[in-house]
Amino acid sequence: MAFIQYLTQIHLDPGVVSLLPSECVRIGLQRPLIITDAGVRAAGVLAQATAALGAVPHAVFDGTPSNPTEAAVRAAVQVLREERCDGLIAVGGGSSIDLAKGVAIAATHEGPLTHYATIEGGSPRITERVLPLLAVPTTAGTGSEVARGAILIVDDGRKLGFHSWHLVPKTALLDPNLTLGLPPQLTAATGMDAIAHCMETFMSAAVNPPADGIALDGLARGWLHIERATHQGDDLNARWQMMSSSMQGAMAFQKGLGCVHSLSHSLGGVNPRLHHGTLNAVFLPAVVRFNARAESITREHRLQRMAQAMGVGSCSADGTELAEALTAMNARLGMPTGLAQMGVTPDLFERVIDGAMADHCHKTNPRLASREDYLEMLHASL
Repeated sequence: MAFIQYLTQIHLDPGVVSLLPSECVRIGLQRPLIITDAGVRAAGVLAQATAALGAVPHAVFDGTPSNPTEAAVRAAVQVLREERCDGLIAVGGGSSIDLAKGVAIAATHEGPLTHYATIEGGSPRITERVLPLLAVPTTAGTGSEVARGAILIVDDGRKLGFHSWHLVPKTALLDPNLTLGLPPQLTAATGMDAIAHCMETFMSAAVNPPADGIALDGLARGWLHIERATHQGDDLNARWQMMSSSMQGAMAFQKGLGCVHSLSHSLGGVNPRLHHGTLNAVFLPAVVRFNARAESITREHRLQRMAQAMGVGSCSADGTELAEALTAMNARLGMPTGLAQMGVTPDLFERVIDGAMADHCHKTNPRLASREDYLEMLHASL
């Protein structure tokens, strides 16, 4: 059975950050807490958002870590209560937006955050009582501004997903002007995250034709513009295209992801210093090769359709051309081409596999991976 649902309002254009005051009025925010990080503040992007807010009273929490944690959620909730805020504005990358979603849950729901994690059966426990959230992304990668999920490292060290339609931001303001100062390395890593979302959700066997169409278009946009956005960061059109690709990838991955994210979520929990988008980029070639043998992939010519969207040309049944194109793109972007370059060693693999097998993305891969399959993918990505 196909279940298809898109719920939020999206503004995509240079200058849309100016809509913050009217959007606060629309959703009833009188004193929002801005969730951001120190880097966004230092880059002057937070100042652009607060200037746009004008006379709207607000408070700021800028302690978002690169991989958001349950401890950071608690710290932000404390600020929210001390400042008597009635909702949230996330200004930042996926980490800030995901942290804001954690705050939206924790400030209005009793018990530890793990009680609401997807793999703990927690999704139905997240209710409409969550705090209202506006999202202003400053990177083009995660697409969390239009997604129903958040990824957080909980107190026991696991990197878990939290999913509910109640967590979708009420408004997403996608202003490519806010991404113009993003450094090349972060532009590449977040851009490959968007491309991974588009590719992996398109490979998922779940039935959602609109998601497939959105993913293919997002893939084409991302693949065509990521190098220009990375190497010519002041190109506003390239930045616009990458923001669209990111947003489209997240709209599409409501359909489900797969082994790329199972592995990157798990390894990111084992070593939180590793960047999620970079991990996705490194795992993609091996997972494409693994998925090539899935019945739904071959029946619906999904490798060939992705190759066409990427301008790769024909693609053999084993996915070689796609895998090689991804590896070459990583190299052109200055990304690591293997886990070893990121300091990952094989002694971590059993722990990574444990987490991947339990991850919420594991079962939506077009082929159900075994421990041996994951081990092979890890070695192939080393």
